[in-house]
Formats: sequence, C-alpha cells, structure tokens
Amino acid sequence: MEQEYRRTQTTVSLINYHFVFCSRYRRKVLVNKVEERFKQLVKEICQENDWIIIALEVMPDHCQVFLNCLPTDSPSDVMARVKGVTSRRLRQEFKHLSHLQSLWTRSFFVSTAGNVSSDTIKRYVEAQKTRG
Repeated sequence: MEQEYRRTQTTVSLINYHFVFCSRYRRKVLVNKVEERFKQLVKEICQENDWIIIALEVMPDHCQVFLNCLPTDSPSDVMARVKGVTSRRLRQEFKHLSHLQSLWTRSFFVSTAGNVSSDTIKRYVEAQKTRG
C-alpha cells in the first residue's frame, strides 16, 4: 500500500487512524441499503473534511474505517463527526431506524498506523545520540 504524505503550509504528515465502532446493543442494522447509504455518507464526510479513506469495511453490527487525516484532526473529532452525521441521517432516511435514540455506542477503538512499526521508531530514536 502506497502511503500519501499530507502537506500543509508548515507541516508534512502521515497520520493514519484505524477506527472500529459498533452499533448500539450490537444490533445488526448495517445491512442492504443501510450499509450502502452508510458507506456513501462516510465518503461524503471524509471528502468534506479532507480525510482520505484508505479502507472501509462494514459488518452488520460494526464497521472499520482506516483514514489518513491532518494533524489538526483529533481521533475524537473524527469519530464525533462520522458517528454524529451517520446516526442522524440514517435514522432520518430509514423509517425502521427512526425509533432508535442513537445508532452507535459512545465508545470506539482507535489505533495509529504508518509505514514503520513502533519498535523501528523506538530503535531510531534511541540510536540518535550514538550517531556521529
């Protein structure tokens, strides 16, 4: 997988977040047209916020999103936007979801990823003083 480095006026960054989040009570709501519309909404949200989707996978009761973001975008802000917009819009558009107070649980999993492992970075940092 080729990584895309992001450039702003003062920063070059490679920040990739892997998110996993579940439907409330692990209800199997992300099926058929709901799944299609969810994917479409996530793509729209990412485009509006200048986030790049590296991978997106949807299961009936949870989804995984792998995004490249700018350093100004915190993981909590990303999830608040994605979960907030998709919950509201899906419940508005699909009558069988309208009775739900919320589509998603409050929690989510996030991990960062890049081209190199944590061990590689640790060895590089530790070796800095020994370099001539």
